[in-house]
Amino acid sequence: MTLTTSLREQVTGPVIVPGDLDYEDSRHVYNFMIDKRPAAIVRCADSRDVQSVVRHARDSGIDLSIRGGGHSVPGFGTGDGAIVADLSAISQVLIDPGRRTARVGGGATWAMLNDAAAAYGLATTGGIVSTTGVGGLTLGGGIGYLTRAHGLTCDNLLSAEVVLADGRVVTASEDEHADLFWALRGGGGNFGVVSQFELRLHPVGDIYAGIMFFEPADGAAIFRYFREFIVDAPREYGGYPAWHKAPPLPFIPENRVDDPFCVVISCWTGDHGEGARVIGSFRDIATPAAEMVGPMPYPAINALFDELIPRGLQIYWKTVFVDDLTDDAIAAHVEHGSRVPAVTSTMHLYPINGACHDIPVDATAFGNRDATYACNIAGMWPDPADNTANMQWVRDYYAALVPHSRTGGYTNFASADDHQRTRDNYGRGYDRLQQVKRRYDPGNLFHLNQNIPPDA
Repeated sequence: MTLTTSLREQVTGPVIVPGDLDYEDSRHVYNFMIDKRPAAIVRCADSRDVQSVVRHARDSGIDLSIRGGGHSVPGFGTGDGAIVADLSAISQVLIDPGRRTARVGGGATWAMLNDAAAAYGLATTGGIVSTTGVGGLTLGGGIGYLTRAHGLTCDNLLSAEVVLADGRVVTASEDEHADLFWALRGGGGNFGVVSQFELRLHPVGDIYAGIMFFEPADGAAIFRYFREFIVDAPREYGGYPAWHKAPPLPFIPENRVDDPFCVVISCWTGDHGEGARVIGSFRDIATPAAEMVGPMPYPAINALFDELIPRGLQIYWKTVFVDDLTDDAIAAHVEHGSRVPAVTSTMHLYPINGACHDIPVDATAFGNRDATYACNIAGMWPDPADNTANMQWVRDYYAALVPHSRTGGYTNFASADDHQRTRDNYGRGYDRLQQVKRRYDPGNLFHLNQNIPPDA
């Protein structure tokens, strides 16, 4: 019996294999730098399909890849010769406005959750790009505009339906499989396939938000101000400094398109008048060359960069956690950030204080929550011919920040060549994560990820 025949007998969702009309598109993930050819892609219709795929991979010894939103920069949602469990069809979002919770399928994106929750004036901490999968972001921690107000995404996880390596389906929560629940909140996809998430929601109506572009010469002053401002900024503030080339947008002067800028992206979830005052304080430091700031629905800020960075780019990232934004670190940001090579490339410096620091470091598997910032150097560009030069920009920027940073970085931002940093990236809970891995996946079936091997 062939692999295709065997899988099709076991699942209800479609099985896509080499030679099928939609194989070429289906084998690709968000990052087109990844060029893998899986043996089969199973578009799972429900958790029973996931069980079947997991058992088939385990029994056959074939590599198993789990794909949610497909945004994994190292391309863990695919693999040469692997069976891909594609969860994109398991994307239902059910909002309980009374309990302020959402039940979210493992293949749902943040756009789906944000839009469904916004209909009730609710939201939870999501990412920066709405096409990102809820699953991958949550399991890696989850940093976004609401982190300072409501914690990481994983801090808002109430329970998870998990397909384990042995094919069983269990519910992990504070009351059931508590060790697994601890590990899922920051330990990535190492422990099973989460087919459903239950997330806590918070009242979030229209926000006051937007983006300001400052001249590179003002970058050091903006970063120094942000360093002081964010220490005790109101938790309604969820913005960050960045570097971008100006895209061709109506509020950007035509002669400044494609110029590099120091950028401040801001999100305020409180009173709009107060938000205008707080965000306006950046104008006291320097005059923006361009800006777009005002009231908007929360889903709009989460989708701000969607059109700029579609599926199909070449993507290479580096990441660090930062305790103190020193003057030397700021100088490195100005030097390298002002050389951002493409309109789709960027550096984002996300603050992770506020509500994130209310939770003890060992309460979840997100082991670097006591850092002040998570920094992402995000190289993204369309032409593979630019790979060498643009990857070097990322590496040089990263090398300049290393002396001013922790040894680890945010696993959701790590690239494929960061495997040697895995222990540092997971932080102080790594040994406990290994213990949970040995209990739930002793054979390391789930290894196409930022892997935690079960052996000591």
